[in-house]
Amino acid sequence: MLETYRVLFKTDERGGVMKKILILHGVNLNMFGKRDPAQYGTITLDEINQKLEELAKELGVELETFQTNHEGAIVEKIHQAHLDKVDAVVINAGAWTHYSYALRDALAILKVPIVEIHMSNIHAREEFRHYSVISSIAKGQIAGFGVQSYLLGLRAAVELLKEG
Repeated sequence: MLETYRVLFKTDERGGVMKKILILHGVNLNMFGKRDPAQYGTITLDEINQKLEELAKELGVELETFQTNHEGAIVEKIHQAHLDKVDAVVINAGAWTHYSYALRDALAILKVPIVEIHMSNIHAREEFRHYSVISSIAKGQIAGFGVQSYLLGLRAAVELLKEG
């Protein structure tokens, strides 16, 4: 019976069900490492995901990462996260941050902590990047720390889950 339980739910070393956190990477973020190294550095999305997986293991949480350049696909992924009862979401929506009400409305369906992150400091860039349609439904926003923004975002999501 315990083995069946472990197949259905990932468990930690104490047998408790691991919390699942979804990392969403938005439009153009598959180009990290190639796109505008002055803003984003040379780290690739695969390298970011690897660092996130290592940290998730250290923190004792299950992680799923997802990237798309198609707005409908990210909305459908969020709908699925709701159905799958994901425990928290960390999102870097890329340019969708500034105008995608469809993405914002999909995220609003979730009743879990949402942490918005950005590799660059969106408030120190072009005027159109200063506004986020997501920030009003996120627990918080982390921006400007490069890959550390992702890692800080994951840590914040875990801490929010501990707080209940």
